[in-house]
Formats: sequence, structure tokens, C-alpha cells
Amino acid sequence: MINSTILSGKRILLGWFIEDDIKKIIQWRADEKIMRNLDALPVKPKQEMEIKKWLDECPQDTFRFSLRLKEANKLIGYAELNGILWPHRTGWITIAIAEEAEWGKGYGKEAMQCLIRYAFMELNLYRLQLTVFSYNTRAKTLYESLGFQREGCYREFLERDGKRHDMFLYGLLRKEWKE
Repeated sequence: MINSTILSGKRILLGWFIEDDIKKIIQWRADEKIMRNLDALPVKPKQEMEIKKWLDECPQDTFRFSLRLKEANKLIGYAELNGILWPHRTGWITIAIAEEAEWGKGYGKEAMQCLIRYAFMELNLYRLQLTVFSYNTRAKTLYESLGFQREGCYREFLERDGKRHDMFLYGLLRKEWKE
């Protein structure tokens, strides 16, 4: 078997997706509890062909990784750098721990640390940015612990369960990053 690992932490691996991952991703994309933190749009089931296209047709400004537990080689999510503006050395960073049983165990922090290091040291990016919904307290705490600064607020950006929620913009500059 070809080694599909590109980045490695103490307990996690970031690497290529394999064909067997597609069914798991379809399952995650149909799970409202997972998708409420990842997408402003309502949950909509995805077909296998849509997921294959998402995995296969990765644009030049996108680096997409599977996120696996090192010991079990179990797929638990994905991480992505995208929307990279190469002349400005700026990009978006995304992480999803999609296996609920693995939430709160520090895998997201470990994966973010690997991805940030890769973005700044290998891709030579200067700025990383992300958005997060105001109700996603765990994610906000994680991003702030990694040095991301809250830079803006899209006030009352989305409606969930009859309530309006803000979406925050966070940014991290290379010179602010502490490895």
C-alpha cells in the first residue's frame, strides 16, 4: 500500500483521500449536527459523484487533506487550505472533525497546528483566515488558543432554529504565529 500521509502529528495524519472514504463523507454531509458548524446552507444529501468531483477536482489554490487517527488509521474528518491568493500569500483554512465520538479530544488542535505549520513553512503563506459561527464555542476557543485574532463580525449572518447568529472572521499572521 502506498503511504498516503503528507503531514503528521503525534496522534493524527493528514494525507490523501482513498476511494473507501467517499461513503463516510456522504454520511457526514447528510448529518445535520455536523454540518450546522461547517456550512450556512441547510443540509442537503450529496451523491457519490458530487463527493468524487469534490475530491478529484482540487483547484490550484486548494490543498485538501483527509484527517486520520494515526494508530487506527481511522478517517475522522478533513482539513483544507483554499482560496489562496498567491501574490498576497493569503489563504483560508478549514478543519472538520466529523466523527462526533472524537470531538473534544484535541485532534482538531493537532490537525490545525500541522496545517498552519505547512501553510507558513512550506507554502510560504503570510496570512491565514477563517470564519466561524458565533454558536460554535469550541471552535472559537480552539482558534483563539492557536493565536487567531477575531477581526470582524458578519452580524446576524444566518438563522438557525428561529434565532439569528453572527459569523466571525478570524485571522492569523505569520509574524504572530508561535510554533
